[in-house]
Amino acid sequence: MYVYDAAMVLHAFDAKSGKEAWSVDVRSEHGGREIRWQNAASPLVDGGRVYVAGGGKGSSLLAFDAKSGELAWAVGDELMTHATPIAADLHGEHQIIFYVQSGLVALDPETGDERWRIGFPYRISSAASPVAHGEHVFVSAGYGVGGAVVHVAKDGDGFAPDFVWHKRNKRMNHWSTPVAKDGYLYGMFSFKKYGKGPMKCVEIATGDIMWEKSGFGPGNVILVGDHLVALGDAGQLVVVDATPDEYRERGRAELLDGKCWSSPAYADGRVYVRSTKEAACVELK
Repeated sequence: MYVYDAAMVLHAFDAKSGKEAWSVDVRSEHGGREIRWQNAASPLVDGGRVYVAGGGKGSSLLAFDAKSGELAWAVGDELMTHATPIAADLHGEHQIIFYVQSGLVALDPETGDERWRIGFPYRISSAASPVAHGEHVFVSAGYGVGGAVVHVAKDGDGFAPDFVWHKRNKRMNHWSTPVAKDGYLYGMFSFKKYGKGPMKCVEIATGDIMWEKSGFGPGNVILVGDHLVALGDAGQLVVVDATPDEYRERGRAELLDGKCWSSPAYADGRVYVRSTKEAACVELK
């Protein structure tokens, strides 16, 4: 298990015993530069490496061996955001995509070599991770930035990214990363609409809203098969069909007291949720 804490220390723990296997202090060992409200990004574990942002000049984007914690590579002079990096396959090439203050930067996972980049506005905080779907990458932030879709075309041995659309101060995710399925995004698209913000279905190709349902706030959505499992910020867990046709709710339970700004997790038929006050595990049938 891997944790990148608020103080920018990357930890690896044995999942059975809970003992720490190794740790790296990115601030002290790699000239790390902390962000306002401190780090909130998770590490990305992919292909035997762990990827994080936050290092200093020349080593702002970092990859570590997942078993030993040894540095695999460190590159760039980018300022971090609160967004977790993602792994994506574009035109048959595996890439690691970081959402940093300058925009999106895609790197070769083996070497850290830059494959493409595109600028995107940064204001105050960018917390939702990018979402890759086919040849497209969705990126979004609050504070007036809005949401956008980038098409990443092949250009010889390289890539040529360009915006398909950018809706300023619209289609934005405050910190809730949407999920993608069959050409559509599903998630909490709102900014500071606590308790009332809607879940929406948005077409990736156009940015058009297919449907929306209010009453979720800045909660979070995960995809389980053909269903969305949504945790509203007031502690309600809702199961919805992942279809653009209409909002179809399949089940609902009022589970938690406290504020829910966390994402549900799914494993072996069970959904795990938490708030600022308590946690719960429920069977998903």
